[in-house]
Order: sequence, then C-alpha cells, then structure tokens
Amino acid sequence: MSYIGNAPSAVPLSSADIVPGTITNDDLAGSITDAKISGLSASKLTGSLPASMNEITKQGSDPTISTNPSGGVGSIILNTSSGKMFVCTDATGGANVWQAGVDGSVAPLSAATGGTITTDGDYKVHTFTSSGNFVVTASDAPVEYLVIAGGGGGGGQNPGAGGGAGGYRTATSFSISSTTYAITIGAGGAETTTGSDSVFSTITSDGGGGGGNFGVVGKDGGSGGGGAGTASGGLKAGGSATAGQGNAGGSGAGVNYAIGGGGGAGAVGESMTVTGGGDGGVGLASSITGSSIFRSGGGGGGYYTGSLGVGGNGGGGNGGSGSASVAGTANTGGGGGGGWPGKSGGSGVVILRYKFQ
Repeated sequence: MSYIGNAPSAVPLSSADIVPGTITNDDLAGSITDAKISGLSASKLTGSLPASMNEITKQGSDPTISTNPSGGVGSIILNTSSGKMFVCTDATGGANVWQAGVDGSVAPLSAATGGTITTDGDYKVHTFTSSGNFVVTASDAPVEYLVIAGGGGGGGQNPGAGGGAGGYRTATSFSISSTTYAITIGAGGAETTTGSDSVFSTITSDGGGGGGNFGVVGKDGGSGGGGAGTASGGLKAGGSATAGQGNAGGSGAGVNYAIGGGGGAGAVGESMTVTGGGDGGVGLASSITGSSIFRSGGGGGGYYTGSLGVGGNGGGGNGGSGSASVAGTANTGGGGGGGWPGKSGGSGVVILRYKFQ
C-alpha cells in the first residue's frame, strides 16, 4: 500500500484518488522488486506472453538429418555460429528435414549417379550389375544397401556338390558423403571354384565357396560349398560360412554317392546320407528395389543315382547327372549346381537406396 506524503500518519491512497496520467513510470521506479515479482499470483496475469526461448535449441552447428528432435515437427534450432535458424518439417527418424529460415536446408540425399536408377515412391534405387562408381553430388544422407558376392561353382566329378551362395550383407542406415564410391561386382566361380567378392565402400561380401568334387569337402566362403561323398569312405563335410553373411554347405556321407547342397544366405545346404544330391540352402528376400526378391540361394548337389539336389530359392542352380546341372542365376549370387561338369555360380549385385526430395 502507498501513502500520500512522507509522514507515517499520511492518508492511505485509494483507487478513487488516482487520476489517469498522474502516475508515471518514473514514479514507480524502484518500487517493483524481485521479491514482489516472485510473490505474484499467476491468476493476476492476463493477456498473451511471448514464446519461451527454451523452445529454441541453441548450438554451434547446423542440424543434420539424424538429429531426430524430441519435439517433432516444428522444433527450432538456432546455429549460434552462422545465425541461421532451422525449423523441422519432417521428423522421420534418421531422415528428418530441416528448413533454414535464412537460406539453404538440411535434407536427405537428393543427387547421385551410377548403376541403373529407378524410383520407388520417395526413394531412388541404384542397381549395379557390373562394377562402376556411385557418385554422390549432394548431402550426406544415409543409404540402405544390399551387397551380394558371386556364388561358388558346383563340384564337377562323378558327381560334384552344390556351390555355396555369395555372401549377403544388408543394412538400412549407412552414412555417406559427397564423394565417389567404387563398386565392385563379384563374378561367379567356375566349377569347384570360390566366387569373387563384391564391395561397396567399407562393406565387403565374400564369394561363395566352391562345391566339393567326388570325395572332397566343400570350400569355405560367404556361404559354404557342399561336400561330396563317394561310393565308400568317410564323411565329406560342407564348407563353412563367413559369420553374418551366409550358412554352411551340406555334407555328403561316404556311401552311395551322397552329395551335399551348397549353403544359402537363409539356410544351410542339405546334408545327405543316402543316394542322391542335397538341396541348396534357401536365400533371403529383400524389398530394397520395391519388390520382394530372393537372392543368394545355394546350389543343389549332383547325383550319380537317386534324385538331384534342387537349387535354393534365390538363384541357386539345380544339381544334375552328367552335364544336366544348372548354373547359378546372374546377379543373384546363387551357387552353381553340382554335376559333371559342375556349373558356375551366379554373379553378385550391389543395390543402394535412399530418400530424395
């Protein structure tokens, strides 16, 4: 409460005594203190207040597409180094979009060349069926990749085992920058030969292991080649697989020409203890191009008597008697079918996918 005059006996001032315009800001100077403000009831406040600066995140750099703001669309970041202010317009995890209030923007990759380019909705897909370059000319957005090596050749002696599928590697968020990435597509292996590796940046998929000849174990690889039994003798094991890239080849028992199938990306090759060829292991399905497609199936084992080994779903070639075996399908990494001769594995493929504006 205020009083007129300086004496303690001054008369209290009521609202009726105040004439508009007679009390100025200078009159109130020093009368509003922190203690009085902290005791102010919120019910006494009316009208609109300015937005809190706590709603703006300050940092010394621009946001990135992986900033992933907890506030979602509408979140604001102020770059204290450049003075630019960014507003989030798409909060998709790992691919958010920030529009700059001054100039420029931060958004998913919008320009690259190389391979065969197709579009799937908001995504571009680069498919490499032969070696080449992936040239990134804008942004540093992540890509999804599928890297498959060449499949192993089927064994080829009276009869041979199925070839292992090419190594299979995939991931959905691989960081890239504006530069050139060399792409290597692995060739399929010839009879009993391990396939060649496929490479994208730091990602290498190992070639599939070659199938064993009559009485020989399978070779190691992305997926292992099958082992080939004989008319008599010990077990012939399938080749082992690279961890995370495929599965082992099937074994062939040392009796009755039992022949193992090559391993596939999704399953081991079939082991045989009776006359005939084991089936190749199934591959894995990927929808990176927009359609679900199986790749990296193991080759089927050949047979002398009994039934042939069927190639695994995903490009694996069927085994056969004599020359009736089938090669792995090109650009699937499928293993070649065993026989005599054994057939080549399928070549590999590299597929890259990213969101664009």
